[in-house]
Amino acid sequence: MIDATTVLAQMTNTDAPRIHLGPESAPDWLADAVIAGGGELVPVEDADGVVWGDARNVAALADLLDDRIRWVQLPFAGIENFVDQLDHDRVWTCGKGVYAEPVAEMALTLGVAGLRHVGGYAKATSWGRPAGLNLLGGRVTILGGGGITASLVRLLQPWNCHITVVRSRVQAMDGVDDVLEADRFADALPGADLVVLALALTPETEGMFSSSEFGLMEDHAWIVNVARGRHIVTDDLVSALRDGTIGGAGLDVTDPEPLPDDHPLWTLPNCIITPHVGNTPEMAEPLLAERVTENVRRFARGDELIGLVDVDAGY
Repeated sequence: MIDATTVLAQMTNTDAPRIHLGPESAPDWLADAVIAGGGELVPVEDADGVVWGDARNVAALADLLDDRIRWVQLPFAGIENFVDQLDHDRVWTCGKGVYAEPVAEMALTLGVAGLRHVGGYAKATSWGRPAGLNLLGGRVTILGGGGITASLVRLLQPWNCHITVVRSRVQAMDGVDDVLEADRFADALPGADLVVLALALTPETEGMFSSSEFGLMEDHAWIVNVARGRHIVTDDLVSALRDGTIGGAGLDVTDPEPLPDDHPLWTLPNCIITPHVGNTPEMAEPLLAERVTENVRRFARGDELIGLVDVDAGY
């Protein structure tokens, strides 16, 4: 087993880094990004690194990995599809932090829309009564301590909220009032007006929100999920929304996904659903291209890469 520093030190040279772009369907703009970073596009048998452009085609990536490949760049921040391929024999990077700004903006949009009853008004067919709550001066709990959370905390500053962040590694964060350990996330639910899920999907976080957790939330509180649908037990969410256990849900991700047309979540007035568009292709392409270009440059110099995957943690 070798660590990332050793791998990168071995690659420091004056030659252009030899990069294989895969799979064959990978878009031209990813090729342009590799070239912009000083990389040379080569067949896999001649490559030192792989830039992978398909978040679902795991088998094809697994087939081409061998001892020559010292670095793999994955396209999305969420890498749950690739967890079984991770190893300590090469450096793994992903889109961690790349999409933080647009996804944080979507989280804020869904949260404000939910609390201010915009979803209910949008579905109405006649003039209604005043409804909704202020986010101003409210209490916000965010699960996850990565780039999306950091961006969301910054966006929340004008609202003068009390912000609690739950994360695996407890450390002070600018603009955050309280930081709690991951195993204390239930303590951050009572009293919160808005709960935002912005964390990686792991065996420990799958199904972490079920009827028990919804029961700890305030009956006016909204939950916003911009992470992965499988963080939430969907049937329990439906019950919590129908029974008024919580105020509502803003979902950019669902389980299952895509959400079937006849699913009950579509019919609930206190549920706002967007089709996993916190980060659209038009937003993603320039952001991922910039990350790939920078990482190719760093790979050539033997510098630490951006978006390193914690192989042991699986994200």
